[in-house]
Amino acid sequence: MSEKLYQHTPVLLNEAVENLVTTPHAIYIDATFGRGSHSQAILNRLSNQGRLIAFDKAPDAIAHAKQHFSHDKRFTIVHRSFADMEAVVNELNIAGQIAGILFDLGVSSPQLDNPERGFSFARSGKLDMRMDTTQDMDASKWIATVDEKELADVLWQYGEEKFSRRIARAIVTKREEKAITTTAELADIIKFAIPKPKKPQDKHPATRSFQAIRIAINKELTDLEQGLDQALASLTIGGRLCVISFHSLEDRIVKQFIKQHEKGDLLPRGLPIKGTQFNARLKAIGKPIKPSLEELNLNPRARSAILRIAEKLS
Repeated sequence: MSEKLYQHTPVLLNEAVENLVTTPHAIYIDATFGRGSHSQAILNRLSNQGRLIAFDKAPDAIAHAKQHFSHDKRFTIVHRSFADMEAVVNELNIAGQIAGILFDLGVSSPQLDNPERGFSFARSGKLDMRMDTTQDMDASKWIATVDEKELADVLWQYGEEKFSRRIARAIVTKREEKAITTTAELADIIKFAIPKPKKPQDKHPATRSFQAIRIAINKELTDLEQGLDQALASLTIGGRLCVISFHSLEDRIVKQFIKQHEKGDLLPRGLPIKGTQFNARLKAIGKPIKPSLEELNLNPRARSAILRIAEKLS
């Protein structure tokens, strides 16, 4: 299926790149290449001496980068998770030299809109949900083998689904009758497992469960925690960390990460110690940024996005 059918509209593009690129001659990282919208905007702000390293787990994103960005000698694409960032930075001998790192979390429009990828139930497709299609475990295999309690826990923790146990029981019951292999099958099982809402809802009843399963399959929150730690280690003093989140679980991790490193070392109360002695490693830059009404009108998928910015301290 042609990639041209699946266009990606970047969210908070100008706000993110304007806050990220403070020195045009420096080295930057796009931790989530996707279809390269942010990468291109970053490159547009860099001088000939600037450099951009981009990461992505998805083979189709890597192919896109090689096809459309290989002409630019300032650009390097890496087919690895941003959870491997520190290792890659060390391999390239640029540790502590990165002037800015951008994370654009979540799933890109080409992934959501392609039913073959199995991220959405808008159109029935294979129950896949892998961002990295070279990994063995996909959603159908996971659904077929996961313990009922673990499934319920995943739906509750990653999807904040209050009917998690009812849904888990329904899935386990159905899989004993027949393998669950399509997004439509799974969406229907979830829909009929929970009480019918008294009022019409904007979201499909399966939305939270699909999010939870996708997060579990791709280890998104674990990767994010590791990626943030490694980003902080890789940044130079004064380097910027910019993170665009799309749901509360991601944003909570980012918010707590920045807050934790703003506080620095935990010391007993009442000690006569100046703030500079607390070893704070980050400071938040401005308030969290949300999409404008104009952007929301053009791209409804941006409605839950939030951009947080921090700067590395000495």
